[in-house]
Amino acid sequence: MVQIKIVKAPVPDYANGVNPVLTLTENEQSYTVYVGKKNASGEFEKPSVDERIDLFQKLGRTCRQSNFKEFELPEEFCLRATLAFAQGFYAPRLDNRDAKSFTVPEAVKEDFARVNGHMNFLRDLINEHAETLTPEKLAEKAVARLQESAASVGKEQALTVNVTKFEQLLERGFVGTYTVGRGSQNKPCLVEVDYNPSGNPEEPVVAALVGKGITYDTGGYSLKPSDAMSTMRSDMGGAALMTTSLALAIASGLNKRVKLFLSCAENMVSSNAFRVGDVISYPNGVTAAVDNTDAEGRLVLADSLILASSANNGRRPEVILDAATLTGAAKVAVGTDYHSLLSFDDQLVAKVFSAAEQTRELFWRLPLAEFHRSQITSPYATISNTGSVTQSAGASTAAAFLSYFVEDYQKGWLHIDASSTFNRRGGPNLAFGATGRGLQTLARFLVEL
Repeated sequence: MVQIKIVKAPVPDYANGVNPVLTLTENEQSYTVYVGKKNASGEFEKPSVDERIDLFQKLGRTCRQSNFKEFELPEEFCLRATLAFAQGFYAPRLDNRDAKSFTVPEAVKEDFARVNGHMNFLRDLINEHAETLTPEKLAEKAVARLQESAASVGKEQALTVNVTKFEQLLERGFVGTYTVGRGSQNKPCLVEVDYNPSGNPEEPVVAALVGKGITYDTGGYSLKPSDAMSTMRSDMGGAALMTTSLALAIASGLNKRVKLFLSCAENMVSSNAFRVGDVISYPNGVTAAVDNTDAEGRLVLADSLILASSANNGRRPEVILDAATLTGAAKVAVGTDYHSLLSFDDQLVAKVFSAAEQTRELFWRLPLAEFHRSQITSPYATISNTGSVTQSAGASTAAAFLSYFVEDYQKGWLHIDASSTFNRRGGPNLAFGATGRGLQTLARFLVEL
C-alpha cells in the first residue's frame, strides 16, 4: 500500500530549483505532494481552489501511470480533492483499471462512493464502443442506472419508464428519430422516464430533460472523414450526461418530479437511409429540410423537445434542459474544456452558472438571439437543418433550430452543446475519452430546483 502524503509548503529548493504547484517525490512507501508555491517575493503562497483541484487530478493521473498497485489517500483529503484524484486515476480500459485501487478517507467514503460511482458510469457509457452500445442497449443501460439510483433511496416505485421502439415511432409522431435511425440495422428508439417521488399523478413536473443519443454517427450521406468519425461512439454523450445527472440527483435526495426524454439512433449509410433534400414534417406543424445528413442530432432532439413541451400534465414544465454533442462550432469557440450554454433566459443561465461555481465545472455562454432563428431558412420547408447565411454561427443556429420545437422558447429553456464531453487526446489531468464534466453541476441544479 502506497501512502499519499500532503505537505502544505513550497517545493523544497532541491527539487530541480523550481516551485510548481505539484511536485512528487517518490520512494518505495509514499508520494509526497507539496501543496504550495513561492510568489515573486519568495513568500509561501497557498494555491487557489482551482489549482488544488488541478493538482489532485494530476496526482491521480500520475499514480495511474506508475507501477504501484494500491494507494491510500490521507484523511485530510476533502470530498472534492478525493473526487479529483479519482477522476485523474480513472482509466477507460477495464483491463488496466482492475489491477489498481485506492483507499479513500473514512469521512467522505459514502458521498464519494455515490458521486464517483455515477461519474464512472457516465464515463464508461460514453467510452463504450458502438458495436455493443446500440440505441436499444443505450436505452436499456440508461433505464437500469436510473432504477438502481431510485432503489438506493427507496424510491423504486417513483420511476415510470416507456420505450418506444422502431415500429411504433411513426405511430407516435417521432418522425425525426425514425428518419435518422431507419438506415441502420440497429433500430432507433425513444425513451421516456417519469421520476415522481410524491406518487401523485397530478404532481407538477418542474423540469424536463432531453438528451441526444446518437450511438454512432457516420454523418450519413454527408459522410464524415475517418478522423472525424473515429470518436463518434461518443455522440450519445448528451443522453448519457442527462441520464446520469438525473440518476445522481435522485441518489442525492431529489424530491421534485422530473421527466427525461432520450432520442436514440445510429446515423448510418444504407439504401434505406435518409437523404440530403428530404423534408421531415413534425407533429407541431414545423417542417425541416435536410440539407446536411451530418446535422442529424437536432432532427432527433426535436421529437423529445416536443414531448418535453407538454410534459407537465399536458402543459409546459417550468424548466426544459437539453444536452447534445451537437456542433463542431461550439468546440471551435470554447475548446473541449468547457460546455457551451445557449438560452434566451438569463435567469436560467445564471442558475446553472451558480451550480457550476459550486462544483468548479466549466461552462461558457454562447450567443442565441431572435435573428439566429431567421438564419436557417429553406425554400422547401419552415426551416433547414443547417445555416442559410454565409458564415453563420453554427452553435447558435443549431440552438435556433431546436427553439422551433420548444413551446414558449424564450423562457425556461436552456440548450447545452456538450463540447466538453469527450477528450480525444489524453493529458496530464484526464485519460483519453469521456471526461464526466457537467455531471455534478446538473445534478446539483436539479436538487436545488
